Amino acid sequence: MTDYLATRDRVEDYFDRSATRVWERLTSDAPVSRIRQTVREGRDRMRATMLSRLPDDLTGARVLDAGCGTGQMTAELAARGAEVTAVDIAPALVAIAQARLPGEHAARVRFASGDMLADHHGRFDYVLAMDSMIYYATLDIARALDQLGARTDRAVVFTVAPRTPFLMTFWGLGQMFPRADRSPAMVPHAYDRLNRATGNRLRRVARISRGFYISECLEFRP
Repeated sequence: MTDYLATRDRVEDYFDRSATRVWERLTSDAPVSRIRQTVREGRDRMRATMLSRLPDDLTGARVLDAGCGTGQMTAELAARGAEVTAVDIAPALVAIAQARLPGEHAARVRFASGDMLADHHGRFDYVLAMDSMIYYATLDIARALDQLGARTDRAVVFTVAPRTPFLMTFWGLGQMFPRADRSPAMVPHAYDRLNRATGNRLRRVARISRGFYISECLEFRP
């Protein structure tokens, strides 16, 4: 897990220090640039897609929001009645999520900052990991799914960056011209290779493409 830990630390540094205000604005209704608006719209569509894999009534269900960010998914899960553990590696984002959560849902949500894979978070019916695995290599994702799956009774719904010509071009440019202040690089994945690495336990759900937002929703059955 050495590669996972190194990447996790880069993600924490970026989102907790460099990008907090950007993500706070992006995940609000504040005006943003046209490019960021496409990202906002793509993320909204992906969140709705992932939530569609769960029952409308989640009363009593235990759900891990793995990589909760500023808490949009957390709030929607709690509104459906779920008992939510919302975890993010960036304490600054967790603080925003806590502040934004409607008071009527507070009793159903437990926030934590730290590693989304940590065993002490407990056992769940569902895990949702929206865009929180997109920075990791194939074997790291497979190991992460094994860890999460061992504590999940129904399904792990997550996203990856699909291996498209567009994303591969930008990924290659990022590798050639790294910058210290740039976000950690997304790692594009081919579905067949990732599925083999997980023991063929994946199911394709949907690919969302909206401007500069391209992400694929997959489901892992423990």
